[in-house]
Amino acid sequence: MTCLPSTRDRIQTPARPGALFSCAALVVLLSACGGYSPPGTGMTPASLAPLSVNPPTPDPRVGLAPGLFDAGEAIWNLRLVSATPPTEPFVGQTNSDLAFTGPYAIQGNYDGIQIWDISDPANPESVITYVCPASQSDVSVYEHLLFVSGEGMGGRLDCSGEGIEEAVSHDRLRGIRIFDISDITAPEYVANVQTCRGSHTHTVLEHPGDDENVYVYVSGSAPVRPAEELPGCSDAPPEEDPNTALFRIEVIRVPLADPASAAVVSSPRIFENLVAPPTHGPAPDDLAQIEEARERGAFIVEVMGQEMVMPDFAVEQILGQMLAERGEEGPPTAADSTMLREMLPMMIAAQMPGSDDAGPTQCHDITVYPAIGLAGGACEGYGMLIDISDPENPVRLSEVADSNFSYWHSATFNNDGTAVMFTDEWGGGGSPKCRASDPVEWGANAIFTVEDGEMVFQSYYKLPAPQTPQENCVAHNGSLIPIPGRDIMIQGWYQGGISLIDWTDPTNPVEIAYFDRGPVDGEVMRMGGSWSVYWYNGVIVNSEIARGLDILELVPSDVMTRNEIDAANAVQLTHLNSQGQPIFEWPATFSLARAYLDQLERHRGLDAARIASARGELDAAEGMMGSGRASALRSLADALDGDAGRALDSAKLEKLAEAVRELADAG
Repeated sequence: MTCLPSTRDRIQTPARPGALFSCAALVVLLSACGGYSPPGTGMTPASLAPLSVNPPTPDPRVGLAPGLFDAGEAIWNLRLVSATPPTEPFVGQTNSDLAFTGPYAIQGNYDGIQIWDISDPANPESVITYVCPASQSDVSVYEHLLFVSGEGMGGRLDCSGEGIEEAVSHDRLRGIRIFDISDITAPEYVANVQTCRGSHTHTVLEHPGDDENVYVYVSGSAPVRPAEELPGCSDAPPEEDPNTALFRIEVIRVPLADPASAAVVSSPRIFENLVAPPTHGPAPDDLAQIEEARERGAFIVEVMGQEMVMPDFAVEQILGQMLAERGEEGPPTAADSTMLREMLPMMIAAQMPGSDDAGPTQCHDITVYPAIGLAGGACEGYGMLIDISDPENPVRLSEVADSNFSYWHSATFNNDGTAVMFTDEWGGGGSPKCRASDPVEWGANAIFTVEDGEMVFQSYYKLPAPQTPQENCVAHNGSLIPIPGRDIMIQGWYQGGISLIDWTDPTNPVEIAYFDRGPVDGEVMRMGGSWSVYWYNGVIVNSEIARGLDILELVPSDVMTRNEIDAANAVQLTHLNSQGQPIFEWPATFSLARAYLDQLERHRGLDAARIASARGELDAAEGMMGSGRASALRSLADALDGDAGRALDSAKLEKLAEAVRELADAG
């Protein structure tokens, strides 16, 4: 892939969406799309052998045949277990994010939610298709409660699909829906909490010090609704109205004993004192498209300082509304088009509040990691580190901005909290941003180490296989996989497919597996691909925007052994949310100890003969019973402690000795 020179114009204090915009930010107008001391890092010391990766050459992802349910496929170091199309009500509608509870995967859809029983990954079964339109229906769970985001102007409190045409309506839902899923086959709609800007995404915070409540952080990116519809809402700048709905998030407290009484309890202004961040301009292909569109008379609009081509269907829709308001029929005239061109700057300004030199007015995603008391805020033009020790009053600790990043979208910590990876949703998810001419630093991931409460940049990672102009592609949602001793993340890239990334060394992230399909349509760009993909209890579950639900699994390879996979699969979660990160803790298993031995061998962190003898001692101990096994394992652990002085990777050797000792204690 061709790489343009990086500007690397990075600052540590800052804020507002960067060069390009999130699709959701213009959905109405365009109808588009506490004190924590981190432990030692798990990164591989520079003196050890680096990870050796040998992907297929040439890359089979290039040139895949198009198709909706019959597209060409390319897969490496993964196995596709099942591919399940959407149920009938959601065929042709946009699938969004995922949440998990027990044996169930809950898939959001712009028209509602779909619940799957994935206890047999080869044959997922539909539990219920619950129709309840209100884009984009991001989902989270906690115990018996299900939370669903609603932001679109047509979402109704009663979940009906008739929509809402009025500018002000008390039937409109923009905020969080709450369901009781004690009987998951029949979700009970128990409450909603309305917010001034709706809920594009949300975060469920399970605070370790509070077992009576659960908290929901709401990120809303739509325009502020009228005060006539929801009292107290204001889109005035802070200097005119200190209670403005801009420049804040909402915190909802949900009493577990009475979820119907859930309410907004605070509106933290975590964006204070931030200024507009550095930005980048359009990519070469985008510039060419804008000039071609200008020559043919298309509507060119400026959003956050960047030009874009307004979709034809959006122009037609607005012109039709203009005629309807005048009570006229027939095609619009040249005078109507001229009037619209003059009105567009004002219309866009109304949808994108805030001054040109101000920081962000909201976050897109906030990933909470309760075990370390921190959150990663992906907030338009900034990545933030946030203290969540007081759940109702989160506090921004530090922030970073980068001219290579357009729209900070989501965040993922590594397991020990010493590093965080942010994604950049350049183009809003509805555009092809993985073309061969696109800079590899744009629409990518940025990795930072966390050092004394500050984030220090280390590297970028972008999907290495160029995609076609017919494929919407950019960095999107994913999760860690609990491979012990390594930082491994599975990530969705829309129609770029899914990519498995080893970022144990934050300065050198490497792709180690992938799955991809050809474009939905080979002639024109149609939405599709991986909205999000997550590891959950031994399987990898992918929410495919147009094609339904995929389930995959890891397979042994030269970059991941059977022992590493088995140790990961021994980690069992009760539930998982996209913006709620659990800490992974590994049970005492022989696979765990052998996984560490495999890693010592891979990176030559211990003498090969000693690795072989330790494997033999583990095998012998596994064949023993009772006190004999415990005694043999303790002897091995003591011997491994004694090997520390001659091991190149003493930190990994310590993990191995600890794992062996825990096996002995387990009996």
